[in-house]
Amino acid sequence: MKRTIGIIGGMGPLATVKLFEKIVLNTRADSDQDHPRTIIDSNTKIPDRTKNIVSDGESPTVELIESARCLERAGADFLTMPCNTAHYFMDEVLKEVEIPFIDMIKETVKTVKKDFGGSKVGLLSTDGTISSGVYSKELEKEGIEYILPSSESQKAIMELIYNIKKGQYNNDLTKFFAVIDELHTQGVQTIILGCTELSVAADMYKLPDSVNYVDALVVLAREAIIGAGCDINS
Repeated sequence: MKRTIGIIGGMGPLATVKLFEKIVLNTRADSDQDHPRTIIDSNTKIPDRTKNIVSDGESPTVELIESARCLERAGADFLTMPCNTAHYFMDEVLKEVEIPFIDMIKETVKTVKKDFGGSKVGLLSTDGTISSGVYSKELEKEGIEYILPSSESQKAIMELIYNIKKGQYNNDLTKFFAVIDELHTQGVQTIILGCTELSVAADMYKLPDSVNYVDALVVLAREAIIGAGCDINS
């Protein structure tokens, strides 16, 4: 039985587009009808998640709940959300709806363990995602050794993330690539792209091939396809 995907989007808008694109590209289909029905709420009113976590900015929970309810009313059978940081707030959101949620963080960590179980992992994400501990909790639960960038390197990651959010795509990636090299020299063999703007960057720019990458957005897209009862491209 086919099921309808609901996407809580707008965090940012391009990352939302990229999730839908990856759902389409990763679905094995001979016709339009073989693709999953997908309902998207690109709610750009949702306040900045990182600002709330690290500097007491406005909470995104009210708008996240509004989007979840909107998608449920529209006929979504389950929810997805292309924003790693916003997963920190989902326990409260899911109390307000009856439909289930595919947790991108948990599914990404499961993929890391399955595909690269013995490797040391580097995590690239927002300050909010790191401070919230959503990834560290899951990685530790699975017994996966991980390394975070230095504070100086984290600034370079945040600069790239927020440049993409601002629509600035012609970026000097020297500092960003240096972060990957820094992690590699510390024994990291696999890097989690734990921010959906970094998933956008992976599509826009050629990343160094010194390590393996696990793109949380690709993981979510594939899990959404399975959840919708459709087939994945091999």
